[in-house]
Amino acid sequence: ECPLCLLPQPPEAFPTLASCSHRSCRACLEQYLRLAISESRVPVSCPHCPAVLQPSDVHRLLPEPAFRDKYEEFLLRRLLVADPGTRWCPAPDCSPSQARFLVTQSCVGLGMLRLGCGTEFCYHCRQTWHPDGPCAPVPPAPSLATPTAQLTQPEELAHGEALAHAEAEDIKVCPRCSAFIMKINDGSCNRMNCTVCGCLFCWLCLREISDVHFLSPSGCTFWGKRPWSRTRRILWQLGMVLGAPMVISLAAGVAVPVITIGIPIYMGRKVLPGGPGSRRSSISRCQQCLSVTSSVLLSVFVSPIITALTVGVGVPLLLTYVYGTVVLSLCR
Repeated sequence: ECPLCLLPQPPEAFPTLASCSHRSCRACLEQYLRLAISESRVPVSCPHCPAVLQPSDVHRLLPEPAFRDKYEEFLLRRLLVADPGTRWCPAPDCSPSQARFLVTQSCVGLGMLRLGCGTEFCYHCRQTWHPDGPCAPVPPAPSLATPTAQLTQPEELAHGEALAHAEAEDIKVCPRCSAFIMKINDGSCNRMNCTVCGCLFCWLCLREISDVHFLSPSGCTFWGKRPWSRTRRILWQLGMVLGAPMVISLAAGVAVPVITIGIPIYMGRKVLPGGPGSRRSSISRCQQCLSVTSSVLLSVFVSPIITALTVGVGVPLLLTYVYGTVVLSLCR
């Protein structure tokens, strides 16, 4: 049975993959590859795991030459974008996937000639080739101020600043490889993963993040639309510094009795015949009472240890975070 379409198939309908051991029928794999290539999700992963499919398997499973050509083009684009030494031809209507550069060395820099296009530009500043002088600093044009504007034609920039601002919130660039990334306004989180270079970054501040980025006093929220203002950030940090002892004491005061009393009650209900998660058995009533009593007594001795570990580890960590990270950020 195919795990994708849930239909019974003969064994020869399940092609083998070089990247992993998962099996799906050929029809489902072909449809999956067509959809992934149409959405430019290249390299293509296995439909069951993150393993990347080998190009040989993709060519073997795709019968249409058009999809194979698209796959090769998208794969080449991904490789070129991830290469920091690649320079794209600045000429309009010049396909970067067919780029072949002829490098010429001079005393002031590298001149790039795009074969088939004829455009000569400087490797360093990406402006018109200037063999007689150094690269001049070029201020950013108003039309290139945002990543959204780079995707827009000059005649389309007259729709108003409101439209450009709305689109700029949906299309941004990866902080590592500068690939354009669009975020669908569906309420998803701000933790983004670039499919080109694998960079994890925050959608709000466009910085590479760690697992504690949204817990740090950076002003970026996991589900928010924009970072907090500086005033709100400072007020929140001051509130954490001043109110941390009271909040931590209150949380510890609630956690101690809940853990100490709750664990024996939970274990007693778990072992009690007829309780949630218990199994009916043929043991005698005396044995049932003995098992319940022993479980409760054992949990009574264990629950203080768990409580001490929770409070003894959790409270110092919270205090270190508040009076270490938060105070340092507030001083900055």
